[in-house]
Amino acid sequence: MTKQSFSFETQLLHNRHKIDPETGAVNVPIHLSSTFHQFAIDQFGKYDYSRSGNPTREALEDIIADLEEGTNGFAFASGMAAISTAFLLLSAGDHVIVSEDVYGGTYRMVTSVLTRFNIEHTFVDMTNIAAVEAAIQSNTKAIYIETPSNPLLKVTDIKTLSALAKQIGALTYVDNTFLTPALQKPLTLGADIVLHSATKFLSGHSDAIAGLAVVKDPNLAEQLGFLQNSFGAVLGVQDAWLVMRGIKTLHVRIQQSVKSAQQLAEWLEAQNLVKTVHYPGLVTHRDFQLQQEQASGAGAVLSFELVDEELLADFVQAVKLPVFAVSLGAVESILSYPAKMSHAAIPKDEREKRGITNSLLRLSVGLENPDDLIQDFSQAFEACTAQISTGASV
Repeated sequence: MTKQSFSFETQLLHNRHKIDPETGAVNVPIHLSSTFHQFAIDQFGKYDYSRSGNPTREALEDIIADLEEGTNGFAFASGMAAISTAFLLLSAGDHVIVSEDVYGGTYRMVTSVLTRFNIEHTFVDMTNIAAVEAAIQSNTKAIYIETPSNPLLKVTDIKTLSALAKQIGALTYVDNTFLTPALQKPLTLGADIVLHSATKFLSGHSDAIAGLAVVKDPNLAEQLGFLQNSFGAVLGVQDAWLVMRGIKTLHVRIQQSVKSAQQLAEWLEAQNLVKTVHYPGLVTHRDFQLQQEQASGAGAVLSFELVDEELLADFVQAVKLPVFAVSLGAVESILSYPAKMSHAAIPKDEREKRGITNSLLRLSVGLENPDDLIQDFSQAFEACTAQISTGASV
């Protein structure tokens, strides 16, 4: 019997776990069990201990594998747990090439943890293929990509770098947190491992911490599964259930947020107090065409620089709608300050070298009416303008 193919948004709801085979329940049961009874001494069942496997976590792992068009998914206690465990595929003496404006937690892992195990690294502007080629060493075993990157929204050519990695026998990691499989599927472009902070858009409600990894190659799946069980940073079943619930509405949430992000990005470009807007949905973005080719949308995250660093505190104080916080990808818009939040682990000189200035703000656009967000930002800019003219604090 031929497997019926549905559109992505239908797959979010109608997958192999849509109905519990035992009860007919339309939600996956939460199996709050650390261990499982074995019915024979010489033949154990599929599950024995929840670190090694749990039906609730497995359901999420199956769902994300299908959505990313991979063979195996793995659910972890956080995005960094997924990234860190995937990095354990490397060995002492290996070398990894990493996107230069990578998430601060990944930067910390690479520079402060992997180095202790004699794993070398080189940070490169991944938009420059020649620079990536120049960074390759005889011991290069992985190329780690964020695209769009965090927080400068640079776009990396996944297909080209995946092919380059295969030529040298290296793995390609792609952090797909910003776009999710709703907009981009790195495995179909040649990547070996897709990573997610499922805390963000996949869960979408600021109520769960989770990480996911997906692979296509069965041998790689076996290796990553061994590491997941050995390292043990697995996702708890209640959070797994929350992520699955969030995934059901992923399409409508991200569709609306992307539409709003585009509107805000275009509006911000026209504001006098904004120096630069970073958003790959803008035709003025240097990687606009590449983004169009390898993804079906530009995402719901953008960043912008104010003309003067001294305005930043007043602007943040004046805006009312976005939450000013760490994280992104939620139903509510989240405004954050990379220099002191997501990228605080990167030394100031390294941040500035990468273009992560003290006047840069990152905005994850939620589900509010975009006109309301624009009105709120407009009054904040007006307050900043008044502060400039009077010298008073907002």
